[in-house]
Amino acid sequence: MSDIRISIANKVYGSTQQDDQFHHAIAELNFTVHPDQFVCLVGPSGCGKTTLLNMIAGLDSHYEGQIDVGRSGIIPSIGYVFQNPRLLPWHSVRQNIELVFAGQPKTELIDGLLDSMQLRDVEHQYPERLSLGMQRRVSIIRAFAVEADILLMDEPFVSLDAPTARQVRSLLYSLWQQRPHTVLFVTHDLREAIALADRLIFLSPSPMRIVSDIGVDIARDQRHDESRIEYFREQLLRHHPEIDGLL
Repeated sequence: MSDIRISIANKVYGSTQQDDQFHHAIAELNFTVHPDQFVCLVGPSGCGKTTLLNMIAGLDSHYEGQIDVGRSGIIPSIGYVFQNPRLLPWHSVRQNIELVFAGQPKTELIDGLLDSMQLRDVEHQYPERLSLGMQRRVSIIRAFAVEADILLMDEPFVSLDAPTARQVRSLLYSLWQQRPHTVLFVTHDLREAIALADRLIFLSPSPMRIVSDIGVDIARDQRHDESRIEYFREQLLRHHPEIDGLL
């Protein structure tokens, strides 16, 4: 994988005929993500974070600017974990995961992911029988099963209670350690972002721009220590008051 280079001059929603119906979602957004970085995008609701992920995934091409992913002539694989798990209710857990394979599903890979996410005992259950936290774990497995070069995650733990979110976050991190790859992770939760990321990019209300771009220097083997996370958060807010209104 090479760098992901994002240079968006303008992203507008609305009529081209009536200026009062324009919504400028993104303006002059420029940053680069290096291979295998775990980057958290933090910003207020409605600022355009989901729009940006859709643009990187190729689901939205209506913008002025350029997004380069991968090297010339090589198209990287992309996994996407949406806010809603988006599981097909008429398929079992395993069947939902197998859908991402164009050919024969990789049984050993799926088994390993189910074990890692502690879902092996419900692999034949249907989504309606699972808790929301379990459904979110299935959606994460489905994204990892692609063995993607780039993983896009749009608030995957939103609406989970704190203990469940911590558990799923820990499982996600374990999977990422087993196979590091580039991750762009959207969240409103600063503690969550600090616990996961190599780098925090704070984004303004629309039109979305970068307010601050900050590295996280807590050692990976110390990310489980909530006191370290809290100390880093306090220092971050103390030295970067511009981000306080974005959370």
